[in-house]
Amino acid sequence: MIDILAVIAVAALVIGRQLMGEPLRGRRVLLLPAVLAVVGVTRLRGHGAVTPADVAFLVAGALLAVAIGAGQGAAMRLESRNGGLWGRMPVRGLWWWAALVGTRVGLTALAGAGGAHLAASSAPIVLMLGANRLGQAGVIALRALSSGIPFAPEKDGRVFLADRLQAGADRPAWTSERRTGLRHRDPIRRR
Repeated sequence: MIDILAVIAVAALVIGRQLMGEPLRGRRVLLLPAVLAVVGVTRLRGHGAVTPADVAFLVAGALLAVAIGAGQGAAMRLESRNGGLWGRMPVRGLWWWAALVGTRVGLTALAGAGGAHLAASSAPIVLMLGANRLGQAGVIALRALSSGIPFAPEKDGRVFLADRLQAGADRPAWTSERRTGLRHRDPIRRR
């Protein structure tokens, strides 16, 4: 029950931040999901024998979570604000969250009926959330890299992967708006 409440709290925080929009810092976008996924894998230990059915449902769940995360990353509105990456999820992006919850509920029911007790338990929830966030992070990072827009500065002022993004900054990034979905926003004149 604590796992479920923790995931609900984290998801509510993430959803709220995405709907309001925020500067996208590289460590939060890329490293935090990886940490969640690793914590999720470690939470699977100690739940008894893992059956082939468990593995199949866990892999299927993780793949679906990554795919839904990729959809979330593609739906995210990205732009440059004050020289750094800024993102906001449109309200219709909540459908991706509904899809994530729906697939988890569906897989839990199927896993329970198929005798995959680990996959049907609450233990994989953190892993699935981490996989979902990694899917979104991958798409956002690719979109940022292809446009040459650096991540927003971290609290210490450094820009995560600045050297990688600088290579793409030599070409006119704003000509690729149609391909990447990124827009430039003048920091002084808000549209």
